Amino acid sequence: MIRFEDVSVTYDGAAEPTVRGVGFEVPEGELVLLVGPSGVGKSTVLGAVSGLVPHFTGGTLSGRVTVAGRDTRTHKPRELADVVGTVGQDPLAHFVTDTVEDELAYGMESLGLAPEVMRRRVEETLDLLGLAGLRDRPIATLSGGQRQRVAIGSVLTPHPQVLVLDEPTSALDPAAAEEVLAVLQRLVHDLGTTVLMAEHRLERVVQYADRVVLLPAPGEPPVVGTPAEVMAVSPVHPPVVALGRLADWSPLPLTVRDARRRAAPLRARLEAAPRRRGRAEPAPAQLRHPAPGNPGRRRFFRDRPAPEAVATRTADVQNLSVRRDGVQALRGITLTVPPGETIALMGRNGAGKSTLLGSLVGLVAPTSGTVHAGGAVPHRTPPRALLHRVGLVPQEPRDLLYADTVAAECAAADRDADAAPGTCRSLVSRLLPGIADDTHPRDLSEGQCLALALAVVLTARPPLLLLDEPTRGLDYAAKARLVAVLRELAAEGHAIVLATHDVELAAEIAHRVVLLAEGEVIADGPTEEIVVSSPSFAPQVTKILAPQRWLTVSEVREALA
Repeated sequence: MIRFEDVSVTYDGAAEPTVRGVGFEVPEGELVLLVGPSGVGKSTVLGAVSGLVPHFTGGTLSGRVTVAGRDTRTHKPRELADVVGTVGQDPLAHFVTDTVEDELAYGMESLGLAPEVMRRRVEETLDLLGLAGLRDRPIATLSGGQRQRVAIGSVLTPHPQVLVLDEPTSALDPAAAEEVLAVLQRLVHDLGTTVLMAEHRLERVVQYADRVVLLPAPGEPPVVGTPAEVMAVSPVHPPVVALGRLADWSPLPLTVRDARRRAAPLRARLEAAPRRRGRAEPAPAQLRHPAPGNPGRRRFFRDRPAPEAVATRTADVQNLSVRRDGVQALRGITLTVPPGETIALMGRNGAGKSTLLGSLVGLVAPTSGTVHAGGAVPHRTPPRALLHRVGLVPQEPRDLLYADTVAAECAAADRDADAAPGTCRSLVSRLLPGIADDTHPRDLSEGQCLALALAVVLTARPPLLLLDEPTRGLDYAAKARLVAVLRELAAEGHAIVLATHDVELAAEIAHRVVLLAEGEVIADGPTEEIVVSSPSFAPQVTKILAPQRWLTVSEVREALA
């Protein structure tokens, strides 16, 4: 159904091809997973299937890509629309109508399908993806995960022969991700739909794949095989595979169920191992900052002593309720964020996580209740003054980036924060080494954009740092770098609140988890207590080694050392 024959793509102005010598075939009715580190060209490969590369992106494509017998070099995207349905990383860029139901019908209207067929397929898709309650909602009022489901639904309704999906579960809560993947599996098994999908959260998807195509490094040819074969050599792999490698299991397990069947000897070793140190608790305020002249630990902000304000400021939310566009987004939220603590906000799509972050940064005014962040009332504080109290990295980091070069972004951040020239650039050098000053932000990968946006926000050194879905588009290595940075910031006294569906990230970094549902707090407590008791939000290691309470592979490795 899809065939790549010695395909290389070189974008205009690039010295080397983004992908080189790519050759593989996706048979009809298979789900093939495209994996690899960030920046190896996965999105370029997906774009070549739909014809967006090179017809829309520009550049030179050598070799041959055929879809259902059509050569994408000679067929433009509109000439492939009846065969290929595509969902990119950014759902907002996908939408052309204002409401959910209209968006689901638009693709079918473009293909000239009969009204009765359109009505039936819209109803089927609303039920399949759990969107029936949102059918009349304006898309602008949906959460990121709800938008992602609508984007997926809009390409399902025309019943394409081929689906091309770029990170389709990145903004979905665990239950919604399972629903979407189950739908895709039904399409593959029952209707013979062909699916080519790129995804960084392999713990969610690898068990659904018939085959895996690994792009190991930029410009290197792919490695193709069964999921077990590829995961044995892949530099990117889910925690269940990492645990299997640590325990020398062969063949490597791909699912929690397979791993649990082999885990008894490992549980026995861990039972006899010395008690693990566990995650570090927030340090007392008086210990967070080494005194001048005392080297203490390595600091994230090495050029300036930490302000005393960081040790005393906190976020405090009391009985907060928010009603937006006729929807009760938050109900009676009470939350206190001490300095040095990292809190993970979790819950299904539309639970109110992003609204709560927006309230803390002043983007959303309370309908009732009070919000204080960094000693200020956010929605009544001028943005320039708020920069030094609270900073938000949104779901789309590019929303913060508007200049033409990295250097210009950094200069603007220094001016806005009244910081010394070069402050932002020094942060970028730590977070994003090797990026030239003249690089355009739009040419950065998702992980690089996140790092640049984080540097821009940190330039003002806000004592409260908010991140909304910070691991979207990040591979495991990039996520590990982010975790290291956030741990260092928390150790220096910065309070961190992150809204995330990434249970593995919460297990790695959060001291505390707050679960939201229908705009209300339904659980608030230490990470170990909250996630262990939840079948939806427990990380893979916890499920495998239960009833013992382990959260991450690194904890297990440390205990066995």
